[in-house]
Amino acid sequence: GIVPLGRLRAGHKFEVVRAMARKHDFSLYEPIEDIPPEFISLIINGSDDLYRVGEGNLVQMTAWEGVVGDVEDRVVCPACHGTRLKEETNCFRIDGRTIAEVSGMEISELLGWVRSLEGKLSSRGRTIARDVLRELSDRLQFLVDVGLEYLSLDRATGSLSGGESQRIRLATQIGSKLVGVIYILDEPSIGLHQRDNRKLIASLKKLRDEDNTVIVVEHDEETMRSADWLVDVGPGAGALGGYLCYNGPADGVCAAPGSITGEFLAGRRSIEVPSSRRKGNGLTLKILGASGNNLKGIDVSFPLGCFVGVSGVSGSGKSSLVNETLMPILKARFYHSKQKPLPYSGIEGAENIDKVIEIDQSPIGRSPRSNPATFTGVFDDIRKLFEDTPDAKVRGFKAGRFSFNVAGGRCEECKGAGIKVVEMNFLPSVAVVCDACRGRRYKEDTLAVRYKGKNINDVLEMPISEAYEFFKSHPKIAPKLKALVDVGLGYVHLGQSSVTLSGGESQRMKLAAELFRKATGNTLYMLDEPTTGLHFEDIKTLLDVLQKLVDQGNTVIIIEHNPDILKSVDYLIDMGPEGGRRGGLVVSCGTPEQVAADPASVTGPYLKEVLPLSRA
Repeated sequence: GIVPLGRLRAGHKFEVVRAMARKHDFSLYEPIEDIPPEFISLIINGSDDLYRVGEGNLVQMTAWEGVVGDVEDRVVCPACHGTRLKEETNCFRIDGRTIAEVSGMEISELLGWVRSLEGKLSSRGRTIARDVLRELSDRLQFLVDVGLEYLSLDRATGSLSGGESQRIRLATQIGSKLVGVIYILDEPSIGLHQRDNRKLIASLKKLRDEDNTVIVVEHDEETMRSADWLVDVGPGAGALGGYLCYNGPADGVCAAPGSITGEFLAGRRSIEVPSSRRKGNGLTLKILGASGNNLKGIDVSFPLGCFVGVSGVSGSGKSSLVNETLMPILKARFYHSKQKPLPYSGIEGAENIDKVIEIDQSPIGRSPRSNPATFTGVFDDIRKLFEDTPDAKVRGFKAGRFSFNVAGGRCEECKGAGIKVVEMNFLPSVAVVCDACRGRRYKEDTLAVRYKGKNINDVLEMPISEAYEFFKSHPKIAPKLKALVDVGLGYVHLGQSSVTLSGGESQRMKLAAELFRKATGNTLYMLDEPTTGLHFEDIKTLLDVLQKLVDQGNTVIIIEHNPDILKSVDYLIDMGPEGGRRGGLVVSCGTPEQVAADPASVTGPYLKEVLPLSRA
């Protein structure tokens, strides 16, 4: 038969395979020889047909890409050497360069080359090429203005980050010279160094000045201060939010009563600089000869037992060093990962840590049934409490009766989801409350069982802060709920679907899970741009959690541009000096104060702005 390997059993891909088997009416449990060859071919090579996957409020129609892509190895084409062009195409040259060579130039270098061409052309050539060169120069300048000068034109779009893709679209719109358009951008500053962020703001103002309206969803302080009009929503998150706290000129928010954003912008609230910097435990993790992508064969030491930041302009090599070199090396050592690291010559000190954990903003579960109660494991203990009640014992109910994931006590009309998905012809599907259980997920006899006056659905509907007070005396449940409250998630409901949580909420959920685990004191945590989508208050909470992890003896490595985070680390590694080919070096390292004082650091001037004058 056909079975998944490892974690795939509960994974999305295998759900698509199951849906494909249902649609084509074959069983995954039949011997391979009895499964029609055309279906084996579908599994291997993929299909353009759409298959219904999921349940509850997350039903989607998806294609199957096949497994070939997972086992294929990509190599540079020996015929074209990666240029994608025929040999004769590269026979044509301008100023001695082929189109492949021009496409491989960084945008900043290409801009200089294009501007130099007009002076190298004959009078007739200038007449022919002038308009083309002007248009090329303008469009390349737009890309530079939004902080993308380190990219090359032949860069695969699949390798671009979300922020880079959004800024390319922004540059395209600036070049279109349209007027009377409303542009809506969501967090355009993602992944941008403060220097590049100022270029982005200038580009947004250029769009505005061309008689357009620019609406930006943003948490970046400089962007908010640069806006003409500010809309502040809050005051809290979840059930504590949804109110209009301020709506007016940007400089007026500081005086708005009830606006937490205004409190921070006015300086009445702030993210404090730590009173001292940790020295670490005296041990280091050192990577030698890192030379992948734009890295210049560098040796980099990460002090252990402290909070380490990695900074630098966009494209300076931060991700190449940490995400694509260091992390794959450690994952292979601890978890036998097959991910290949970028080239390096050696690593020292890996024996000084016992595990490595990446904490990102991906969802905490793969299905809408996942929620804080199931993710933290408290739901098992809660169901055991209900099993031990007199009502449950009289009825013969076991803990499984109180699960919404299996048949028995759940409502079978909605399969325990509390909602039904109604498919609409030519329109998106609509989720409606289940009319059988009225959104309560369970059968009436299951809901009749109560613990301290609450049924199982009442418990799932509790905000985590209320649930913590409710279960405060329970030694297994209370510590886990307390950790969730401590990371600022008290407003989230215990049974709230994971698909409704933001990236920042999911990340803090994972951090809370680390807080209530038994600490070894030798764990390395890695976070890449964790402040994406986070407000000042959320960043403050995130920092408190990260500092607690370090206080337990662990090491936290964080890739970040946000000055409020960088000023809070114990040790900072600043990369650059520029992006792309002009990056890949460690230009400065030490405490934030030392980096701020280093004239070689591009990050230094922005750190000076957020450090106390006595320490900058």
